[in-house]
Amino acid sequence: MPQISPLVAGDPSQLGSFRLTGRIGEGGQGIVYLGANEQGERAAIKLLHVKFSGDTIARSRFARELKAAQRVASFCTARVMEADLEGNTPYIASEYIDGRVLRDVVEADGPLQGTALDRLAIGTATALTAIHHASIVHRDFKPDNVLIAADGPRVVDFGIARIIDSTGTITSRAIGTPAYMAPEQIAGDDIGPYTDVFAWGATLAFAATGKTAFEGNSIAVVLNRILNHEVDVEIMPEPLRGVVRSALAKAPAERPSADQILLRLLGQPETVGASTAVMNRAAQLAGDDTMPIPRVSTAVTEHKPVVETSLTQSPSVSMPLPVTAPPPPPPVRRRRTGMWIGLIMALVLLAAAAVALLMNGFPSSLALGQEPPATTPPPTLGENPAQPAVFSAVADKIAQTGKVTIGVKVDLPGIGLQRNGGFEGFDVELARRIATALGAKQTVFTKVTKANRADMLAEGTVDLVLATYSIDKSEVQFAGPYYLAHHDVLIRDGDSIKTLADLKGRKLCAPDSPSVGEVQSKVKVEPVPASNYAQCMDLLRNGGVDAIPGDDLILAGFASRENLRFRVLGAQLNDERYAVGIKQGDAKTCKAVTGVIKDLYHDGTMKSLLSKYFGQVGFNPELKVPAMEPCG
Repeated sequence: MPQISPLVAGDPSQLGSFRLTGRIGEGGQGIVYLGANEQGERAAIKLLHVKFSGDTIARSRFARELKAAQRVASFCTARVMEADLEGNTPYIASEYIDGRVLRDVVEADGPLQGTALDRLAIGTATALTAIHHASIVHRDFKPDNVLIAADGPRVVDFGIARIIDSTGTITSRAIGTPAYMAPEQIAGDDIGPYTDVFAWGATLAFAATGKTAFEGNSIAVVLNRILNHEVDVEIMPEPLRGVVRSALAKAPAERPSADQILLRLLGQPETVGASTAVMNRAAQLAGDDTMPIPRVSTAVTEHKPVVETSLTQSPSVSMPLPVTAPPPPPPVRRRRTGMWIGLIMALVLLAAAAVALLMNGFPSSLALGQEPPATTPPPTLGENPAQPAVFSAVADKIAQTGKVTIGVKVDLPGIGLQRNGGFEGFDVELARRIATALGAKQTVFTKVTKANRADMLAEGTVDLVLATYSIDKSEVQFAGPYYLAHHDVLIRDGDSIKTLADLKGRKLCAPDSPSVGEVQSKVKVEPVPASNYAQCMDLLRNGGVDAIPGDDLILAGFASRENLRFRVLGAQLNDERYAVGIKQGDAKTCKAVTGVIKDLYHDGTMKSLLSKYFGQVGFNPELKVPAMEPCG
């Protein structure tokens, strides 16, 4: 675990939304602090040295790089949470990972073996895949930038090396740690994702052997070994041995992509890139030492799109798993003239031939490790063989059957509605996205109510519930929240009401909602009783009331189907956290769903869905990732 030292004189007490509580460390790029925001989320905050802050052009480059880094899906990475590159104290806040540095683990405990090595390989390959999908090149992948946390390996500092390089202040030397540089970095040629792949191979070789792949008592010796020596990876089991050997090919074009590495380690076909579902499954494998590593032949892992169905026999809708095209091959390399390059090219040919011969000698279906092939244990069956299988986690059920049943409400316009034999709305589409990311090929929707949804989860009638389910102290496990709603009021667009105080003496629709009392505690209004929100909307449309209180998402949903324009005032009287309901004790599925929710915020999906369903309403939804509930 990192040693946190106290703040010293001259240290800031606040950076952005984070209150600083201690020092994690200091390096050539700046000082790293530990901080926490109002939601209790901890971050490692890198305050960049002043020498990196004086160049306006550099700052704009910083900003562009950081926008890309913030898009990285949080699969086995420490996500970028916040950054400020405009002020006098430029900083980058990343998710704080409470774990041990891989280098320290190996040096203290010895080389990794068996499933520990498998999970390291899968986790770090997953992280690189996510980083590369965001068009980020790490450029300093090494054992010091891999943390071994309780939930598996995490890759940190992605994108930072590239950002620092953009200042122009350190371009006199190659960027990276010498022992983990690729040949093209040394030669000064173009770099790309294939450069990270080489560093990944060197890092895995270190983890498996306990020795730096390219050791030397001087930088010159190290660089010479990178250019001229092959790494002995015979100690590794297949297929890891072959994957690492190919990753360490001297020529970039001979190396696999991060997608291909991950798919090979999982025994998946390489016809397409690694989808979100594949990365999610890989992250679960890397983070849960109770899950068996898959021993799957590539001949039986082809996935075909299936039809999404509903319990009401709605018209079929094709819902294929998302796929990501494999990254394009590395560009034709620019080479410098001279003796170095001639030597490199000769070695490239030898290395390529060696790799081809060695890899052709091993069947592609060999599994990680030397143990006999294993399979995931079969689910527990009831005494009656005809009974359906009972799974300990919904994530396991989806992985083995490809099916999931999700409960949704059917009486909330814009959020969850059953119409024309099918289900529609924000919650419904969000549920589809989550199910697909978890690997579901068939999603069944069914109606739940506030009164029965907890029982349906407990009984197993539904696997998940997305139904504006507020986090409470019930026996339900919650993943999320997926949205932080606020108690607010809905008014007609163009009305003179600008603040809550402007409602004084006005008529307020009064359905059965705690929001009514919250408004009345702030301003004196005239309540007009109503049995439901549909009746309130009629009154607001016809001038019978001036405002409707309620959760902003629900208000926006009812207003979204009106021809007239309405807006949410923005009073934000109280919070309401909508989360995914899961059967109590299913921490594995909770963690998986929480990861998907975070990624939907990071990649802009949540913003897109909120705009799609509520864009016609004057509504400023919350777009920041909510503080997540712990998972068991």
